[in-house]
Formats: sequence, C-alpha cells, structure tokens
Amino acid sequence: MPTSRRPRSTADYSHHHERPLAATIVRRALASPLPIAWVTADAAYGQDNRFRRMLETSGVGYVLAVPKSQFSLAGPRIDKAFEQAPAQAWERRSCGAGAKGQREYDWAAVQLRPVDEYDYQDGVLIRRRWALARRSLSRPDEIAYYLGYAPLDATVDQLVRVAGARWAIEECFQAAKNECGLDEYEVRRYVGWYRHITLAMLAHAFLAVMSTRAAEKGDPPVRRSWPSSSLWRKCGDSWQLVHPAIPAPTPMR
Repeated sequence: MPTSRRPRSTADYSHHHERPLAATIVRRALASPLPIAWVTADAAYGQDNRFRRMLETSGVGYVLAVPKSQFSLAGPRIDKAFEQAPAQAWERRSCGAGAKGQREYDWAAVQLRPVDEYDYQDGVLIRRRWALARRSLSRPDEIAYYLGYAPLDATVDQLVRVAGARWAIEECFQAAKNECGLDEYEVRRYVGWYRHITLAMLAHAFLAVMSTRAAEKGDPPVRRSWPSSSLWRKCGDSWQLVHPAIPAPTPMR
C-alpha cells in the first residue's frame, strides 16, 4: 500500500549505519589505555539520543553539535531557549587557533537541570549538563548549537575548546585526503579499507613530524596544503547570571 513516509536518502542511510560504528569506535577507544576525557561530533551524531546516553553511561564528557530544532532540558527547542538569553550572556571566546589566527565567536552557555539516572552517584551530583550556542561575528544570524556533558569543575572555556577541536580534526582529514590519498580507495572488504586508511594516516603523521622538525631547525617547511596549526541559568521564572573564574588555557603538548 502507498505510504506517506518520505524515501530514505543516501545521507540518511549513511548516518543510520555510521552511528553504531561511531559508538563501537568510542567504546574501543575508552577500553584502551589512552586517557580519553572528551568526545565531540557533528549534529548527525549529537542529535542521536542513544549515542549521547552511551557516552553518559561510559562516564566520558562530550560537546556535541545538534540541530536548532533539538529538544533539550532547556525547553522544547534549543534555539528557542537561547532566544531568551540576555545580551550579557553572549561573550566573545576563542575556540582555538585557525588558518587566520584565533577562531573567535560570541558564545552563550547555560546549565541544564540534571538527570537523576545518569548525573548522580550515591546521591551526589558528579556531572553537569550544558547547552551552548555559537554565534558568528560577521553573520549574527548564523548560530550553531551544542549539548554538553561535563565534570562539575569544567569551565565554559573548556567546553568551547572541545567544541572547537572538530576544526583541527576536519582539517587533518582534509590534509590527509589532499596529501596522502586518504579517500582514494577502491575496496570491497573491511580489511582492505582498514589497511588503506591506516597507511594513509601513518604517512600523514610522518609529514606532520617532518614539518615540525623542519620548522624547529628553521628549514623550509615540508609542503602542506593546510595551515599549521557572564554565564546565565534559569532559576524559577528568572535568569541568573554567573561569573565563574575561568583559568587560562593550558597549552597542549
């Protein structure tokens, strides 16, 4: 019989199968000896309630992009929640270095009410939920939204830096595609794909190390196609501004 359901697009099919794979990758990483504290991802994953719950039960923090229509503990839609934010809630912050210096946006962040099942341990609050919005300086109507899940001592600057880490990751993948053929494979089985991806990323890591060593010696750099690399919350029927002490960013090693 005819149905009113719209056909599933290629993108829908891809995301439907990528999310379980992403969850498997995250679980494998958390089971390794690596000191993993945060997960970040785009809205295709951030809007998946099961993916977020998996991270929460694993005890890892996250800052995940979500669409503006995302339901959150802040209200029926995350964009409507931030429409109520006072002007003082928006603060200019850098989410990391970019191709042309610091990537600055106006950010607003609000703490959300906790969920007993996931945010408490033995009756003690151990995690805090956040909603964040990032507004473009040149195009103020362009606003991106995020949901966060973090330790109690996490600052807004930390959440912003985690959200901004995706830029470096995406640049890394693009550079590996341009320089090492990361996406130039014709395989039919997982083993062949895995070998190609591993070798391409190894070659890209080699180029990154050589470029860094050349810069330290003052030699001409290895050719690269990518660049070197106040708060508010609702209390009852009113908004309360919070101004926590925000420590200086710690340089990454």
